Amino acid sequence: MALTSILVVADASVSAQWYKDVLGAELHREYGTSAVFSFNGSWLLLVEGGPPTPDKPDIEYVPPTPTRASHSFTIRVADCEAAHAVLKGRGAVFLTPPYDWGAEIRCFFPDPDGHLWEISQLVD
Repeated sequence: MALTSILVVADASVSAQWYKDVLGAELHREYGTSAVFSFNGSWLLLVEGGPPTPDKPDIEYVPPTPTRASHSFTIRVADCEAAHAVLKGRGAVFLTPPYDWGAEIRCFFPDPDGHLWEISQLVD
């Protein structure tokens, strides 16, 4: 089995560029208004929003709003400050610098559509 997360985006080509250049995900294939990425052993499928379909008759796919999140992704890193510097250098826009909670150092950044990503370092 393999787990694929589907992310609804406003513009698949803009988001695909971000996932490739900023996050460093590997593009597997593109088709229509979708892009499939491999990232850290998981699959990410970017799809443009759309109306209900016969197999999901009452569900409309829409991108998230900029200030409300229903989920997020966490990337566990060995050094949050170093990962922050690399991602910021690639164009990630962080909500705050890394914040030290004592047992964890973490910070968050959105993709172009507002899907929230976190880098997190456990502190011994």
